[in-house]
Amino acid sequence: MPLSLFRSLEATLGSDPHNAAALLAGVLDSAMDAIVTVDERHEIVLYNRAAEKIFGWPRDDILGQPLDKLIPERFRPTHGDQIRRFGSAGVTSRRMGALNVVYGLRSDGTEFPMDASISQLETPKGKLFTVILRDVSERLHSEHEQARLAARLAGLLDSAMDAIITVDEAQRIVLYNQAAERIFGRPSEQALGQKLDQLMPERYRAGHDSHIGHFSATGTTSRRMGDGTVLYGLRANGQEFPMEASISQLATGEGKLFTVILRDITERMQAQEELSTFAAEAQTIREGEKSRVARELHDELAQSLTALKMDTIWLRDNARGQPDAAVSKLSAMVGMLDTTVAATRRIAADLRPLLLDDLGLGPAIEWLANSFTQRTGVPCEVDVDEELDLQEPYATAVFRIVQESLANVGKHAHATAVNVLVARTPRAVVLEVSDDGRGFATDAPRKRHSLGLMGLRERAQLLKGSASIESEPGRGTRVQVRIPVHEGGLAP
Repeated sequence: MPLSLFRSLEATLGSDPHNAAALLAGVLDSAMDAIVTVDERHEIVLYNRAAEKIFGWPRDDILGQPLDKLIPERFRPTHGDQIRRFGSAGVTSRRMGALNVVYGLRSDGTEFPMDASISQLETPKGKLFTVILRDVSERLHSEHEQARLAARLAGLLDSAMDAIITVDEAQRIVLYNQAAERIFGRPSEQALGQKLDQLMPERYRAGHDSHIGHFSATGTTSRRMGDGTVLYGLRANGQEFPMEASISQLATGEGKLFTVILRDITERMQAQEELSTFAAEAQTIREGEKSRVARELHDELAQSLTALKMDTIWLRDNARGQPDAAVSKLSAMVGMLDTTVAATRRIAADLRPLLLDDLGLGPAIEWLANSFTQRTGVPCEVDVDEELDLQEPYATAVFRIVQESLANVGKHAHATAVNVLVARTPRAVVLEVSDDGRGFATDAPRKRHSLGLMGLRERAQLLKGSASIESEPGRGTRVQVRIPVHEGGLAP
């Protein structure tokens, strides 16, 4: 028993040592923390009830045993040295273990973490060392769980495709995920702790703080930013880009935090702009096509029919009186009818490829290739799956894509050879049109009023397909289109 404590109890309760000892034993056994005292030989001389509960050893089995019995084997070689160094240091008490965590050994062999402090007391029979121990298994488990959840949350934030940025009330960045690094072009070490306005164009900075202040005052937990309009961010290279954004706020013990989730919509805006341009140009071309068909109908068919009507009236009035002239007139009318029929077929073919209805996709593409070669003098080799027979709208789409691709080759490629491939995979139709022409830079600006390759992509996308264009100046061009076709799209 520590001598000073015994004397204090003796002064309180009188000179009866039995009363003081009983009171001290009660105090020790009522403690929630384990209290273990060892002598200079590191044999246990005091072991309270909380120690019994924590270590699982009854007091009668542990008193007089070496302290090593309560220590995992891997720590035993160094434990004695630590006690001796503490005994010679002259310090009466201190915490034990790195970060105040040491490990104990239960009677069943399981290890557990403890928070421990040690004190020493000089007695007539030598030094006594007392350790007060607290089982911190639940605390460490909670800390580890929190660390695991924090790591998981960090992983989830970094796996997000949208930029996630959190700022404090001073508008300084306290969270900045990997998507934000990628979108803004700034690594996290350059962004954390900095003002949020470095990520926005200068013309928006003046009004930003007032917008955040107003949002904070509303008490609304989250909303979209921009009121339906497009916001703009600023990349590290000074380039501005359009964004969609939402903002939320969270009250914490250290003040409010504001989190914005940002999405770079550059590609979507470009696609919308291109689609609007395409729609406007397509409408222009459609109106032009209507005008062309109307002009051909008027110039060729209407004039021919008018001439035939006039000749028919002449025949009605003069056939009996001028039989030789009537025969000559009829011969001219037959020739005019042949020309009119040919013009009608040509106009109809431009509006709808009748070969698809009459012969099928393969022969129709062969006809396209032959017509291309006759018109341009460039050989065109065709490889079409003979068993491929598509229903509408797939057949017309494939025919028009090949037709448009060959038209592009004829206009721009200056090729000496062209290859057309149409094949079927288990779930799609794949077609390729390649040439050995002069090629082009695929990232070059598209010429105004030219649908070109964009039209091919639009045709493919209308059927949930995709189109890719590979080309280099001087290396030719390859257009590949893949259109998914379910079983209903294949002719029986």
